[in-house]
Amino acid sequence: MTTTRFAPSPTGWLHIGNLRAALFNYAIARAAGGTFILRIDDTDAERSRQEYIDGIKADLDWLGLDWDRVEHQSHRLDRYAAAKAQLIEAGRLYECFETPTELDLKRKKQLNMGKPPVYDRSALALSDAEKDKLRAERGSHWRFKLDHERIEWTDGILGDISIDAASVSDPVLIKETGQILYTLASVVDDTEMAITDVVRGSDHVTNTATQIQIIEALGGTVPRFAHHSLLTGPQGEALSKRLGTLSLRDLRAQGVEPMAILSLMARLGSSDPVELREDVASIVGGFDLSKFGSAPTKFDAADLFPLTARILGTRPYEDVSDQIRAIGVPDDVAPAFWAVVRENITTLQDLPGWWSVFTGEAGGRAEDEDRAFVEEALALLGAPPYTAETWGQWTTAVKDATGRKGRGLFMPLRRAVTGLDRGPEMADVMPLMQVRPALRD
Repeated sequence: MTTTRFAPSPTGWLHIGNLRAALFNYAIARAAGGTFILRIDDTDAERSRQEYIDGIKADLDWLGLDWDRVEHQSHRLDRYAAAKAQLIEAGRLYECFETPTELDLKRKKQLNMGKPPVYDRSALALSDAEKDKLRAERGSHWRFKLDHERIEWTDGILGDISIDAASVSDPVLIKETGQILYTLASVVDDTEMAITDVVRGSDHVTNTATQIQIIEALGGTVPRFAHHSLLTGPQGEALSKRLGTLSLRDLRAQGVEPMAILSLMARLGSSDPVELREDVASIVGGFDLSKFGSAPTKFDAADLFPLTARILGTRPYEDVSDQIRAIGVPDDVAPAFWAVVRENITTLQDLPGWWSVFTGEAGGRAEDEDRAFVEEALALLGAPPYTAETWGQWTTAVKDATGRKGRGLFMPLRRAVTGLDRGPEMADVMPLMQVRPALRD
């Protein structure tokens, strides 16, 4: 059975880049009728926070990406301890004592000599007495001893990958503080949870190479790996999960619709054009990992707003009635209000602005050269209620009285009523006017 996972660290809010891995793994699992696991990578007790865990779940729930079960790595420390013991027994995990400063000096010396900055394995030459002496003076960390051979796999996006393990430092699996690092925890979990497919960012390719050896050392089955391209900004700049405007919670606060995000992210970086989808099931049905490329993928949050507008333009009144009622629109007017404005908003946050037009709170406006004409025209308009025929009757009366016609007639009157240069048909606007239009001072 196909089993995938999404393993975010609860050290911050979910970012648009995090969503890419979540969506790809979700789509693979759901398309195969398999299992999708939400795995909270909370081994860093100092930085992990419950509010971020709650936020991760809230964001995924908002997007409609449901999970089959939740796992917490902080609840599995005994499994990592067992894996540590197994790797030590097999001679694949060894204790090291260098400080960060000492390691940095080693790397600089190697670079100055024209050598790759790969750990020299000097800890392996320490005698038991030397180790005992160092333990009395300082803490230690643990590294996995790589077999110096080529590590190869066929990547689901990048194709055939081959990495010389001798060109990579033996990875640190356990910090001086005793914290189990991602490299080991992820391998143990993927093995014991029978993960069959792992999709993650291309910055993990080297991690994957070392993890394949760790999986094999623990007697596990290597899953299928795929590494998607990393997102950049519109000008190719790097994205960071610390850019709050690109966190899912902030995009939600800006009024972006979930299906706008999913529709864009399900195709961005692939050979297929972006298509607005109706629901998560259609995202899954149209998803094809093989169509994604390796080149950095530009993401522009501005692209989400036209998609959101298209979604809202077809949304039935019943889906937004609560939001419309919340801004004070009377129930007897609300369906007509939505029918008129839904194709003229970008997000639901634009609704109060439109209601202020119809209540007169926003007020109309006039260019200086049109002000006298508009004041004369407004004097020809009676008090509400208005009907669908009011606009035609009024503009005819104004034309007859002033001789204006065409754009010189209609644009100033539109501005006088709505304060805007464009919007819905004015024949539809007039019946919604709650007060007689007036110009702003």
